[in-house]
Amino acid sequence: MKAIGFTQHLNINDSRSLFEFEESIPVPKGHDLLVKVNAVSVNPVDVGVRRGGHGKLKTPKVIGWDACGIVKKVGNQVSLFNPGDRVYYAGSFKRPGSNSEYQLVDERIVGHAPKSLSDDEAAAMPLTSLTAYEALFEQLSVSSNSQSNKDKTILIINGAGGVGSVATQLAANAGLTVIATASRPESINWVKSHGAKYTVNHRNNLVDEVRELGYKFVDYILELKDIDNHWKEMCELIKPEGAIASITENKRPINLRLLTQKKAIFAWEWMYTKSYYHTNDMQTQHDILEKIAYFLDNGQLKCTLTHSLSPLNATNLRKAHSLVESGHMVGKVVVSGWEE
Repeated sequence: MKAIGFTQHLNINDSRSLFEFEESIPVPKGHDLLVKVNAVSVNPVDVGVRRGGHGKLKTPKVIGWDACGIVKKVGNQVSLFNPGDRVYYAGSFKRPGSNSEYQLVDERIVGHAPKSLSDDEAAAMPLTSLTAYEALFEQLSVSSNSQSNKDKTILIINGAGGVGSVATQLAANAGLTVIATASRPESINWVKSHGAKYTVNHRNNLVDEVRELGYKFVDYILELKDIDNHWKEMCELIKPEGAIASITENKRPINLRLLTQKKAIFAWEWMYTKSYYHTNDMQTQHDILEKIAYFLDNGQLKCTLTHSLSPLNATNLRKAHSLVESGHMVGKVVVSGWEE
């Protein structure tokens, strides 16, 4: 089968940063599905793994976490899917990625693809949807009852990014008043179209920006970009007994003492935790993806795809990485359709 990978951590403009090669089609065992991959999306984590490291690998590393495809074979313990099922998923951090014609993925972190979406559209959704859903309803413990949230407010930092685009919709659907950060006209329009009531500019002081809206504190904060520069602002803005969740790693120590008097909660969200450690609740990712597919098919969620590239080859995958690296992406980029 064809695969796309890297052996060196190179600039994306270098043709060797991602290249095509051949390898054997893997064999499913246990809970594994063998999926024929039709479309993949590129996320910041793809860029981070490809760029972050030193030296040269002995064999090419295949990355890629978002995918949509067709189940071809199943392992002997599979109970949730059958060959021929169309699926979507974000995969595992410990296994070869989706940038290959065929991929093994554990059924417990896979969902049936939304029926109303194309392969491109479906491939744009898994990683960001899982991250947003877990951050809101597991880590922040937001209630799914919209009535109980009618007077509550959430600040979403980087509302126009991949995760922010889904989190804004889920939070608004849950009845929260959403304040999303955005700095450019297109990103401001984007977050408002996804349910943000207000926007604030993350390039300015967020405390001043939020308080100008009339909010001294917010009940929840979801931090999706640059925790180091926003930490003190978040600690100032969070309501006493409120909660903050972050998906971005800090590069310098964060001072948790700033939350002491407010008795506020801080939690990390890492979408891969369940599959990385095979936690007892690992199958909740299957459940979440099934729920997200239902929301998409019923119009309760909008797909966040904004860029499509074809065919699925190293050249277009490098283009997709470049778009994500630019830091100006609104929504998601997908690459689809292997060349015959």
